[in-house]
Amino acid sequence: MNSSRARPRLRPAAAITVSALALAGCGSGDPGGTAAAGAASPAPTGNPVASVHKADSIAALLPADVRKSGTLRIGSSVGGPPGAYYPQGTGGKPVGQDIDLANAVAKVLGVELQRQDASFETILPALGSGKYDVGTGNFGVTAERLKTIDFATYINDGQGFAVKKGNTALGGKVTDLTRLCGLTIGTGAGTTFEATLEARKKVCAKAGRKPYEVKVFSENGALLTALQQGRIDVEMSTINGLRHQAAQKAAQTSFLGEYHRLDVGFAFKKGSRLPRAFQAAVNELIKDGTYARILDKWGTKASAIKSSRINPPEHTA
Repeated sequence: MNSSRARPRLRPAAAITVSALALAGCGSGDPGGTAAAGAASPAPTGNPVASVHKADSIAALLPADVRKSGTLRIGSSVGGPPGAYYPQGTGGKPVGQDIDLANAVAKVLGVELQRQDASFETILPALGSGKYDVGTGNFGVTAERLKTIDFATYINDGQGFAVKKGNTALGGKVTDLTRLCGLTIGTGAGTTFEATLEARKKVCAKAGRKPYEVKVFSENGALLTALQQGRIDVEMSTINGLRHQAAQKAAQTSFLGEYHRLDVGFAFKKGSRLPRAFQAAVNELIKDGTYARILDKWGTKASAIKSSRINPPEHTA
C-alpha cells in the first residue's frame, strides 16, 4: 500500500446522499462524487437486543478497572448496510448488524459503550495507541493483522466483487485475479481488499497481460458513485455488503460472488485482556438465540458462526 497516493475526500453533503447504499468498513471520497445514488431501503424494524441481560459470570471475565468504570471506548467505522450505517444521515443514530452485536455484547458484560465514529483505516492503529478499547468495522482476521491485533470473532464474511448492472465484461464470478487484468478496481482504504489487490498485482504480468489498476477510496459513497459513473470497472468489498447493495434497485449493481472468506471480529490491541470476555459474551448470545435473531434481522444468516474464537488463523481458501 502506498501511503503517498492521493485519497480525495467526498464533501459531507454528498456522503450523506449516497452512504446508505455504500458498504460497511470500506469506501472513500471523491470530489466529483456528488451524484445521488438513490435512497436505501428502510432500516429493518425489531430490537432483538432489548431482551439481553447481564451475565455475571461472563462480566467477571472483564479486567477489574473496566468492571469498576462500567464503560468501554469503541472505535466504530460506520460505512453502510448491513454492517453499520446512518439511515437518516449522520445526524441520527447508526444502525446495523455490527451496532446490534456490539450493543448486545455490552449488555451481557454489563458495560456502557462510549462509541466514537472513526474512518476504517484509522481504527486499528488507534487501538495500539490506547485511544479505543475495542474496534468494529467488519475487520477481517488476517495473518498480517494478527501480528499487532487480537480478535474475538463474531461472523464469517469476506471478499467479493461487484460491477455496474448490465456490465457483462467479466461474465460472472471472479475466482482468479487474472480476470481483472486491464481493468480498474475500486476498493476501500486500509482494507483487506486493498492489501489483496496490491500484494497480487504481478499476477497479470506473469500471465502476459496488462495489469489492473487499483483506485482506493476513504469514503463509501464515492466508491459506489465511481462504479455507477464508469470511473472504475469493478468494486471489491465485503460479501454481505455487496449482496445488500445489489438488492437495492437504486444502486444498479450486480454481485459477482465470493472470492475469499474471512472471519470477522471485534478488534483489540495485542495483549489486551478483553478478548476472552467478548468471546464468552458472543457465545452466550449464540446460545440464547439473540445472535441468530440479530443476523436474521439484517439478512446475514449465511455468515453465522457456531462459536466465537480468539485469533483464529486466516482462512487459506
